[in-house]
Amino acid sequence: MSLSRSLDLPALGRVDTLAQELALLQDKGKRRIAFLGSRHVPVVAIHLVELIARSLAQEGHSLITSGSQGVNAAVIRAVLEIDPSLLTVLLPQSLDRQTKEIREQLDQVLHLIERPDNDDLPLPMASSLCNQEIINRCDQLICFAFHDSETLISSCHNAEEMGKIVSLLFFD
Repeated sequence: MSLSRSLDLPALGRVDTLAQELALLQDKGKRRIAFLGSRHVPVVAIHLVELIARSLAQEGHSLITSGSQGVNAAVIRAVLEIDPSLLTVLLPQSLDRQTKEIREQLDQVLHLIERPDNDDLPLPMASSLCNQEIINRCDQLICFAFHDSETLISSCHNAEEMGKIVSLLFFD
C-alpha cells in the first residue's frame, strides 16, 4: 500500500512573502508604516482608518502619510492624539498648495516635509512622486482605495516590487 501523494506547494515568491509576513507578526521591533488612500472616503471607513492608525501608534510604530483629506487626514488625527513624534507627513507639493482645513491640521505636525519643487506639476503626478517617496521610507504599506484608484494601486504594485509588505483594502 503506497501513501505517497502530491502536495500543492505555493509558488516560491508567495512562500517568501508569507515568510516575511510571519516574521513581521513575530517581530517585537517598531516598524515604519505608511498609509496611503483616497481623498473621498465613506464615513464608516474613516473611523476604521483612525482605529488602525491609533492602534499602531499606541504600539509605538512610526507612521508616515501624505497630507490631504480622507485617509491621510484620518491618520494624522489619530496619531496626533497618541504621540505626534511618531508621525511624518510628506506633502506632494508645498504647504501653500494645500486646502485651508488641511493646513490647520498640518500646523500640528512635528515632522512635515514639503515638496515645493513639485508645485508646477499636475497634482496626480506630484502625488505619484510623493507616494513613491513615502514607500521608500517605510517597511510596510497600508493602502485604502477604490478599484479605479489608478495612482494608489500603481503605488501598491511598486511597493510589492520593492519587497514591502502591502495591505490593499478597497472601499467598493
